[in-house]
Amino acid sequence: MSESSPVDAGRFSAWLDAIQEVIRDEGTSDVPCGSCTACCTSSQFIHIAPDEEETLARVPRALLFPAPRLPAGHVLMGYDRHGHCPMLVDGACSIYEHRPRTCRTYDCRVFAASGLALEGPEKSAINERVSRWRFQLPEESDRARLEAVRTAAALLGDLEPERSVTDRSLAAIGIHDRFLSRTPDPDEA
Repeated sequence: MSESSPVDAGRFSAWLDAIQEVIRDEGTSDVPCGSCTACCTSSQFIHIAPDEEETLARVPRALLFPAPRLPAGHVLMGYDRHGHCPMLVDGACSIYEHRPRTCRTYDCRVFAASGLALEGPEKSAINERVSRWRFQLPEESDRARLEAVRTAAALLGDLEPERSVTDRSLAAIGIHDRFLSRTPDPDEA
């Protein structure tokens, strides 16, 4: 498969239901990354909560610093001078089985769903991957839900342009149902 060929993102409605569980902190993402490490090489700070003891035991303390605006014990892990996660070794996560919750829940398909792109040249690898995702839209409900997420994302961009692309994408997923067209139920008339 070439670096520019489409990547199956799964059926949209199934993915949307699953990512809403992740957003509610009821699960983890099951992203078909393959060999992609875009999120690991895009200058991202990784939040690690104090309850992530197995992760904290595997990350050298020198790589961690207090997370701003969060309670004591919450830390961030930075990236190296190339923008790579320091736990990325030879193209793979060296602590994969014990990776941070942030990594377990990250799903770049939220950007494909919202139709938004991350800003900055350091995010180009993520944007390239996002451009390749192709959701399956076998039923009208899949298409309607995708359109609702994109409508919500566009409206949020107009109303709150200072919000990050990530926040707008996640918020759009959270409120998309308000933008679904509703066919009147004949029994409600």
